[in-house]
Amino acid sequence: MSKKSAPEIAQISRRSMLKTVAKAAVSAIPLTSISQKAFAIKKSKHVLRVLGTHVTLQEELRAKAMEDLGIELTFEPKGSAAVLQKASTRPESFDLYEQWSNSINVLWRSNAIQPIEKSRIERWDEINSLTKTGKVTSVAKIGAGDAPYKLLHVQNDRSLNSNETGQVSFLPYVHNVDSFGYNTSVIEKGLPYQTESWGWLLDKKYEGQVAIVNAPTIGLFDLALAAQAKGLVRFNDIGSLTKAELDQLFSILIEYKQRGHFSGFWTSVPESVRFMKSKRVVIESMFSPAVSSLNGQNVPVTYAAPKEGYRGWHGVMCLSSKTQGRAKDIAYEYMNWWLSGWPGAFIARQGYYISNPERSKQFLSKTEYDYWYDGKPAAENLKGTDGKVSVFKGDYRTGGSYEKRFSNIAVWNTVMPTYEYSLQKWYEFLSA
Repeated sequence: MSKKSAPEIAQISRRSMLKTVAKAAVSAIPLTSISQKAFAIKKSKHVLRVLGTHVTLQEELRAKAMEDLGIELTFEPKGSAAVLQKASTRPESFDLYEQWSNSINVLWRSNAIQPIEKSRIERWDEINSLTKTGKVTSVAKIGAGDAPYKLLHVQNDRSLNSNETGQVSFLPYVHNVDSFGYNTSVIEKGLPYQTESWGWLLDKKYEGQVAIVNAPTIGLFDLALAAQAKGLVRFNDIGSLTKAELDQLFSILIEYKQRGHFSGFWTSVPESVRFMKSKRVVIESMFSPAVSSLNGQNVPVTYAAPKEGYRGWHGVMCLSSKTQGRAKDIAYEYMNWWLSGWPGAFIARQGYYISNPERSKQFLSKTEYDYWYDGKPAAENLKGTDGKVSVFKGDYRTGGSYEKRFSNIAVWNTVMPTYEYSLQKWYEFLSA
């Protein structure tokens, strides 16, 4: 072994000293800082913020979307009126909005949402004719009011109508027909399209045991249909009530309210379930998931198929006017996920339809599809989204098949030309 010179020994000593200092420095750095530096090069996940109602903002859907897409999702579910109010005034507070087509006019006029590029919707061609033409079959009634196809396409002058363009105001996805639910242990079960009637909501036999959804663009039509069915008032166009017609309608409704006919006004699906389960009410405005939930808890509730026709609604997924960049890309990923099959099958089990049902058919058993879409008797017990049996062997879906139900729309959830005046009358009614 050769003998090292003094300069070489000095250089070795300096290297050793530098290594020692470096080790000491590293040991002095907090573990969190090391972790942050070590993963700084990794791509952080953008959090997609979805504002909507309890109808679709469910934990199972959130978890599955995050798993499939590798994204972070936050859901903010609220009651119908609260959701619309927040979305129309604070577009910076959400990336995607999920509610119903009656909200489109309000959101569009307030510049809260931006056009969606059809070219970025991967399965646009699979979306059926209901949203695109207003009819799911050639003989179907379109129904009064804001049939979704009337609000779908964005024109060059930023107006919305049915003339096809490359941009749409919303992604068509979940939809259904609504009516009312009633407890068959108290109210004798009626015949779909024959004896079941919206007029039951104003029947004096159920005074003090009736609840209505607290949403001016929804509950108003439940009550308008009820008043007309009872022969208390006649409207020229139930989808576009005049101020005089609203005055007449609410004069009747306020009289009912002041004598205690209504037990309450619910703002969310869980609240409507509590109303019925606690026996506070025996009949009320209802959405399909509430009926499914109650049946799963052995509360005998039937969802009516009124002879006057259903109140129709179509889910809309809208892009905030403030969403840009990476958030916008993720929003399109999430919109496309909704039409990928599994989500449509999931919401079928709570009674909802999807705009491209053939895609979801593979994720449903034959028995499930036969019952939920084709109106056939259940060949076995079927579970709802909560894992509890909500359909029993031999049961028929009230109203029948998808085509039959959507061929009997009386009116769609609607924002009328007299919207501001209807709001005023609605809140007068609630406070009467």
